[in-house]
Amino acid sequence: MDKIKYRLVYNRKKQLNKQGMALVQAEALLNQQKVYFKTNIYLKPEHWDKQTSQVCNHPQANDLNTMLFEFVLHLQAIELSLWKRGIPVTLSLLKNAIKKDKPVNVTFPVFARIYVQESDRKRSTKENLLTTITVLQEFRPGLDFKDITYTLLRDFEVHLKEKGNSVNTIAKHLRQLRTLVNEAINQGYIPSDAYPFRKFKIKQEKGRKEFLTPDELRKLENLQVSDKRLRHVLDAFLFCCYTGLRYSDFCQLTPENIIRVNGKRWLYFKSVKTDVEIRLPLHLLFEGKALAVLERYDIVTDFAKIGPNSEANKHLAQLSALARIRKHITYHTARHTCATLLVHQGVPITTVQKLLGHTSVRTTEVYSEVLSNTIIRDLKAVKRKKKTPDFRRPVECG
Repeated sequence: MDKIKYRLVYNRKKQLNKQGMALVQAEALLNQQKVYFKTNIYLKPEHWDKQTSQVCNHPQANDLNTMLFEFVLHLQAIELSLWKRGIPVTLSLLKNAIKKDKPVNVTFPVFARIYVQESDRKRSTKENLLTTITVLQEFRPGLDFKDITYTLLRDFEVHLKEKGNSVNTIAKHLRQLRTLVNEAINQGYIPSDAYPFRKFKIKQEKGRKEFLTPDELRKLENLQVSDKRLRHVLDAFLFCCYTGLRYSDFCQLTPENIIRVNGKRWLYFKSVKTDVEIRLPLHLLFEGKALAVLERYDIVTDFAKIGPNSEANKHLAQLSALARIRKHITYHTARHTCATLLVHQGVPITTVQKLLGHTSVRTTEVYSEVLSNTIIRDLKAVKRKKKTPDFRRPVECG
């Protein structure tokens, strides 16, 4: 691999500013291509020696020359750090490192955190990516880019298993790590031919969407709760069961999200996760039970303030125990419950798709799990429709 050549250049554009001064730049040359870096040092023509490429006849000549020398050293240090990692050095990579003012000896976790924080991804996505970075740091602190190999992925997978993570949780971490590795390749920190996921297969199981049956939902509806905090959490959960809202969407609700269409109240909002606009006729969903819940609260905004998801889920565990429900339920269980019960009621899958705000009907189809009493109901319906032959009628013989 060729090495970059550096030199200091004064007044490259052959033009002085209003103060009669021009900029000193650092030129980087590689494979007959050049890029220039601003040193932010401006001089008059008489203060620059073309022969030695140094500041001269200036009161702070020594200090300025030291600054210029250190600037070139900084460029060389970045180049050297890339060489040590086995990364092919390019002018664009060098320029990017200077532009973003990244540390010379940046590690993979540091790079990943900077990338996530500066990206325009949704907050929830950023939080998930940062969680994976934290887990990775706990597994192997100070990872260098060259350490991200097939072997590391395999060892990381084993580590997550030993920590008691499920197959799908492990898959989620690995997918998010893959996203970060892809970005490191895009920015030139990892050579594309060293892509560690090329032969690594991320294992995943078909997840079970936990939901409440009609009887279990009824138990929660009939549960008497005196504690105000628990009552609030329960009402919010039931509201999400009747509307299918995600926790993130519920927490964003304001009075402006309740609109009237032909005198009837609808819930209108844009999903935080998918940015899809959703309109729900509250009077038609589950016999208008969501409206009944809303009427217990003066302001929708206050109703939507139920605190962090993890804390609310702990309260849900208490409520499910009080209702004698032997399931681990979270706020997302409410969304699964809404979708499953709508399908159970005979609502077409494409309609359920629109109500949930899914962009693909394939996402909605996972909720079409058949309940036991649905089987009984459908079989009884077939039996009623079946025509029994009447053997008492005489048969005419020809």
